[in-house]
Parts: sequence; C-alpha cells; structure tokens
Amino acid sequence: MPAPENQAILTINRGSGTLKAGVYEASAEPSLAVSIKVDRAGTTEARIKITDASDKTLLDSAIEGNKANSDLATILKWLTKNGYASRLAGIGHRLVHGGPRYTESQRITPEVLSELGKIAQLDPDHTPQAIQNIRFFADRLPHTPQLGCFDTAFHACLPKVARMYALPRKLYDEGLRRYGFHGLSCEYILQQLRATDAALASRRLIVAHLGNGASMTAVHNGKSIDTSMGFTPLEGLVMGTRSGDIDPAAVIYLQERDRMSPRDIDALLNKQSGLLGVSGTSSDMRDLLDRESRDDRAAEAVALFCYRAKKYVGAYAAALGGIDALIFAGGIGENAPQVRERICAGLEFLGLEIDPALNESNAPVISSARSRAKIKVIKTDEDIVIAQHVLAVIGHSCP
Repeated sequence: MPAPENQAILTINRGSGTLKAGVYEASAEPSLAVSIKVDRAGTTEARIKITDASDKTLLDSAIEGNKANSDLATILKWLTKNGYASRLAGIGHRLVHGGPRYTESQRITPEVLSELGKIAQLDPDHTPQAIQNIRFFADRLPHTPQLGCFDTAFHACLPKVARMYALPRKLYDEGLRRYGFHGLSCEYILQQLRATDAALASRRLIVAHLGNGASMTAVHNGKSIDTSMGFTPLEGLVMGTRSGDIDPAAVIYLQERDRMSPRDIDALLNKQSGLLGVSGTSSDMRDLLDRESRDDRAAEAVALFCYRAKKYVGAYAAALGGIDALIFAGGIGENAPQVRERICAGLEFLGLEIDPALNESNAPVISSARSRAKIKVIKTDEDIVIAQHVLAVIGHSCP
C-alpha cells in the first residue's frame, strides 16, 4: 500500500568510521530534505552535522556520550524535535553483505534479522553494527518498516566463472564464492548514465569506486560481469587500511612464524595495511599526496594504489573485450585528479586519454577529444538508491 503523502524515508549508511543518514520526501522521485553526517562515529570525538537540501547547517555539535548507538540516539532526538520521526514511512539500511541468500533488497523481519546474524561473520566490520542499528530503530519506532539494501545484490548476476574460486567445489556450494560490493554505488552510476547517455549505459563500462574502500567493476549491458572485491571487501585494490590482493600463503607464513591468531590476521589485513601500512603514517589519500614529494613511503603508497588500479583496468578491458567508458567515483575517484591521471597514464592503447585541464577541474567528462573511450567523473549517491528501494517496497513506484 502506498505511503500517505507528506511522509518521509530515513536512510542509514554506516561506514567504518562515519555514519551518513538522509531524510527523503516520500514522493515518486525521492528528494533529499535533510543530510546527516557523523564523523569519528563511536569515539569520544564523534561530531554530528545536519544540513538541509540547500546545504544550510541545521546542527553542528559533538555527540553526547560514546556508548553504542549514541549517534543514532542523537539523530532520532533531532528528527523527533523537528517533526520528522512521526512522518517516517520507512527506514532503509545499507547492508554490505547479503551472503548467498539475499540478492535483492529485503524488508526486515525477525527471520531476515536472524539470517543476518548468521552471515555476520562474512562481514564482521559492518554487519554486526548494522544489526544493532536495525534493533535500535525497531525498539524505538516499532511500527515503522525497515528495509535492508545489500551492496552485494548488484553483483548477483556475475557469471559463474567470475564467482568461483579454484577451491574444492563443495566450498562453493557452501557459499565460499565471490560476491562483490559497492553495488549501490554502481546502481546509482548506471541510473545517471541512463539519464544522460542511454546508449553508453548499455555498453562496456569500468566503474572505479575509489575511496577508503576501493573496488573496480566491469559492467556490460547494465550488468556486472566481474568485480575486484570477492568473498569479502578485502580482495582486490589497495585501500585505505585494507591490503587488497595478497598471496594466501603469506597468511599461513605469518600464522606459523609469528603465531598470529585469526583475529590478529584480520586486524593486520583490514585495519593495518593498505595506504596506512605502506606509508606508515596515514590511510588518507589527501595526506599522502600532500606529503609524497618529501616522504618516500607516502609516494610508494600512492604509486602502489595507482598501479594496482591500472592493472585492474587492463584486466577488465580484456574481460569486456574492450572499453567504452571508464567512470571514476568515490571520495578519491571524484576529488583526486593526480590519482586519475596516474591510473590512466599509459592506457592510450585502450583508447583512454585524459584531458589535463578537464581532469584538474574535476569536470564530469575528463577524456580528451582524441580519446576513443569516455572517461567520466560521477559523484555517487548510495543513499538515494536506498530511498528508492524503500519506496518501491512500501508501494511507491520508482523510475
């Protein structure tokens, strides 16, 4: 049944150190009313900023207390005070991992919540906290429907050859396979392409979502045919604190030599590696670019990030049989011209050639007139995709 007029949708998108939320008017085409961001979530330094659709600041303050869900309590208190909580037709949560079962958005029921608990071990960095978020709102807004939107859903159509690892087949049958992530971002990017260049949207695309978490996805005819993240978000590119691809024997070596536990290995690969591990100073690309001229390790971290990304462009061009567009998104992809230039340098043989001036200005199209393939920069928006999924489930039609 359609939600009544004058109702709203709340989206919740929690990362490893930030929490983003949005309030969208529940119309056929959801429109942002309020944007919420919590930096350094879960720490004593957590700070919340709330702005309206015109970017006017409505609240900018520290989070009171650092208990679990203090940030959500602050958000709900503000929403209640300003009349939004009573208008909520639904709440949508970004869920990183759907496991083998969930290949599309799901209304959260006790059964779904129980299943999420079972697959939490596939994504220990995000899913347990997402479950806490869902329970928080279920306790306080028990009559408001909640929806889980899975980052893995976009990749449910991966060809089997791209899903499989070369492991005993029974492990694949048990769910040890490649799932892919950043699917909500890919979905938004395809929406934008269909709106602005419908012919290109159905061709051979490589989506480079580069941020603290980084992935690359090969898309053909609007479907994912391969992607760099696999069983978990750890596989693939160099990331802020994640190692990306590594020889599995290196893990065995460390376990035996240093008697590292699984928890130790997880912390090493997910929290202490990537840009932070190589540079020894920072996981933030902005810091490393500022420092690379005088810090060899910072320069090596940036170089490794770009080199690994360039290799994946080449690999996915081969998988696609050519490339019609390379699309940069994510915090680094949208805002770091130096990184985009270094990834594309030397790829002229694939038809990729950047225009330096357009690239430096972060223009929507940064390819040169001579480039056979387009190079685009698209500011991704996972939250509006979440809002669209919620509206579709509660009865509104989405474009």
